[in-house]
Amino acid sequence: MSSSSSDKNLPATAHRLKKARQEGQIPRSKELTNLVVLGGGAVLVMFLLPAGFGRLRDGLQTQLRFDHASLLKPELLLEYLQACLTLGLWLFLPLGAVMLVLVLGSAFASGAWTLTTHSLMPDLSRVNPFDGIGRLFSMQQVFETAKLMVMTIVVGAVGWQFLSSHVSAFASLMMQPLESGLGQLGLWMRAGVGILLVVVLVFAAIDFPMQKFLHAKRLRMSLEEVKREHKENEGDPHVKGQRRRRQRELANRLSIGAVPKADLVVMNPTHYAVAIQYDDATMTAPRVIAKGADLLALRIRDVAKEHKIPVLQSPMLARALYAHSELDQEIPSALYTAVAQVLAYVYQLRAALAGRGAMPGDPPQPEVPKELDPHWKKPATPGAAE
Repeated sequence: MSSSSSDKNLPATAHRLKKARQEGQIPRSKELTNLVVLGGGAVLVMFLLPAGFGRLRDGLQTQLRFDHASLLKPELLLEYLQACLTLGLWLFLPLGAVMLVLVLGSAFASGAWTLTTHSLMPDLSRVNPFDGIGRLFSMQQVFETAKLMVMTIVVGAVGWQFLSSHVSAFASLMMQPLESGLGQLGLWMRAGVGILLVVVLVFAAIDFPMQKFLHAKRLRMSLEEVKREHKENEGDPHVKGQRRRRQRELANRLSIGAVPKADLVVMNPTHYAVAIQYDDATMTAPRVIAKGADLLALRIRDVAKEHKIPVLQSPMLARALYAHSELDQEIPSALYTAVAQVLAYVYQLRAALAGRGAMPGDPPQPEVPKELDPHWKKPATPGAAE
């Protein structure tokens, strides 16, 4: 079921944000990039301008020289051209390399980067005219249009104010020597670029958080989408329950191979069987090394008899161990006493069979807390008999 935009009032989940980033949907502030490019470029030009001006002047003097030697050696023109290209590379390559580093650094610092090829894949929805009309009237496009209009007005007003206040000064440059005129023009350009950077800084400070807000708003989800995503990620609870049950049954079947190592098997007489092992030298408490129900319980019993492992009938203890114990884990502390009673009987029986003691009497009926028996039902009223 599709959800309208009015229903999408929940923030995007971590999975949704990750998927959007993989698809190249990340908040980007163009004004922040403009600020880095203009600011970094201005600072770099100020540092390179003195040396660059000297190299440019020397290069122009060489290129503009034309004498008798140039006529006798036409190949000098190629040398002049090569020198001109080298000068251009010397001036512009450092500027381009540093600007690339600044742009990439600002993208990494602001989180506006991702590695994906999703944007290169063909997508027919991009050429859908109806989707295009919808994007034209989206909040993102309205904000971008309003921002460009305001920036145009502000930059135009600032530029007009700056130029109108320096008209007479600009005219006076014609009366100054070239070097002093260029120096004065450099000062004015520095002031103009500084004012422009202040304007771009103000817009970047507004645009950066606004892009994050619009990105979060664009990725908002409805309750149905959150539920569907959770179901896709976690799986259907019914299917997960069946999967866990099959895994548990498989583990129980595989545990039959551990039955020969057990000290005894506790049964109820045919529905449940639990194999217990205890070694006082290496274990702090008895462990359940195999358990099963119904046919698996009968299989555990048969394997135990084949290897002469004692099998005791204790319904409540078998049910409690089956319900509250995990394979290769210690038994619950609430069952220590009950298990100790049956283990003591087994040890006495082994000693008697080996001729080291008297034969024990009837098997014990260990005391098991009723709340651990899955078949025990709590009385409906406090006064009812247990």
